[in-house]
Amino acid sequence: MRGVKGISNEIQLKPKMSATGVKHKIEEALKRDAQIDSDHITVEANGNMVTLRGTVHSWRESHDAEHAAFDAPGVAV
Repeated sequence: MRGVKGISNEIQLKPKMSATGVKHKIEEALKRDAQIDSDHITVEANGNMVTLRGTVHSWRESHDAEHAAFDAPGVAV
């Protein structure tokens, strides 16, 4: 029986996303969600904090906007 002599994988890691990049991804996610009126929501990114500001028509829309932000690449809970 022969053993494994070696394994070589070339894996590239993506650099960490900037606050501006995360902001852009959240804005895109809000626009894609048909249940969210993204015209009345602004996304602010400052350091490692992201804030959604604006008005929504219901608690459900607020919940959907929150989840769209949490699901964006680069966002951690």
